[in-house]
Amino acid sequence: MQVDLTVNGVRHALDLDPRVTLLDALRHDLGLTGSKKGCDHGQCGACTVLVNGRRINACLALAVMHEGDEITTVEGLGEPGALHPLQAAFVTHDGFQCGYCTPGQVVSACGMLGEVREGWPSHVSVDLEGPVDLSDVEISERMSGNLCRCAAYTGINEAIREASAKSEAAE
Repeated sequence: MQVDLTVNGVRHALDLDPRVTLLDALRHDLGLTGSKKGCDHGQCGACTVLVNGRRINACLALAVMHEGDEITTVEGLGEPGALHPLQAAFVTHDGFQCGYCTPGQVVSACGMLGEVREGWPSHVSVDLEGPVDLSDVEISERMSGNLCRCAAYTGINEAIREASAKSEAAE
């Protein structure tokens, strides 16, 4: 099938088998290898991308389903010398060890902070109407779809809190 995908602001015309996942199209057809294939079952979050600003597991989505959508991968968030605030915070707070899950963690955190800004409560949110306090419990609940085998969660939580505080200060 001919499919037009807009990835990181660039439109790509692809000829794809309709069974190709978004993850495989990104990695194999577009050469965007930041999103990782971890479990290939939607359980680890290593493949997380943003579609129209919402986080999804790219291993569970067919590429043909996302024609006309705005897809953002970790490569679209920042670049060397101009890192996204979350990328910079992950470096500052050692939010990674082996680094395999890091792209998915960063992209998921970006989507999660958007949800927080929009006032979406989580299962553990104390107040359903008020601002969300990004405690360790709140971050852990919201990021529960992204696993880190190295257990760098302390650094990940600190990085998310720092990036959130910087984005709030910039508003």
